Amino acid sequence: MQNLFSVQDKVVVVTGGSRGIGEMIAAGYLANGAKVYITSRKADVCNATAGRLMETYGGECVSIPADMATLAGIEGFVSELCSKETHLDVLVNNAGVAWGAPLEDFPEVGWDKVMDTNVKGVFFLTQKLLPLLEQNAAHNDPAHVINVGSIDGIKTPIFDNFSYGPSKAAVHHLTRVLAAHLIKRHIIVNGIAPGPFPTYMLSAGVGGGGDTENTDWDALGKGNPRGRVGTPEDIAGLAIFLSSRASGFTVGDVITCDGGSVVS
Repeated sequence: MQNLFSVQDKVVVVTGGSRGIGEMIAAGYLANGAKVYITSRKADVCNATAGRLMETYGGECVSIPADMATLAGIEGFVSELCSKETHLDVLVNNAGVAWGAPLEDFPEVGWDKVMDTNVKGVFFLTQKLLPLLEQNAAHNDPAHVINVGSIDGIKTPIFDNFSYGPSKAAVHHLTRVLAAHLIKRHIIVNGIAPGPFPTYMLSAGVGGGGDTENTDWDALGKGNPRGRVGTPEDIAGLAIFLSSRASGFTVGDVITCDGGSVVS
């Protein structure tokens, strides 16, 4: 019963790891002894985050900038990762985008960009990384895939982001489909559906312009049943659970991390 939540020395990939929830999850793995690769579209931001995380938490955080919305970007990332690692223990599919516009004006580009990043990217990155995930996966020590969805894929979003909620609902169902196919290959797939966290995306949605430092998170948190927004410990703790021995019999689930928003 010891070391149930250990991720020591695991090799982890966190997409969209340069900011927001991805950065929070990457920080949790680093602080608990894992080696972490992060990716995002903007190379300078990704590189800076990797350096900052190592300075703060120690360990090794490697930046591999890439666009998870395109097959070329995914294949480029996989190629570089394969040049550095012979196996992968944990894949966190966190990269995601949103697009806001009134219903009558919602553009095709806003639909396609969201679906390509949030759904297509999750599937094809997982597909391309299967050889690395299977390399060390065993019956008693499986590999793990964690897909980050959203409570907007469970309930109706409050914002005019008409492709975002459906994309996250697709991620949730894709999680179940992949879990059923991969469990016999010793790869456990689960999902997380976050609620409100202090991120660029939510700040932009509530009128904060993406300024996470100056958005009034306390005021926003008062509308949550828990009385606050989420913290890095909340989301990192759940990710660590879903990639450790503690979750060895939890397969194909999508766990909310939302302070009670959905159930309330």
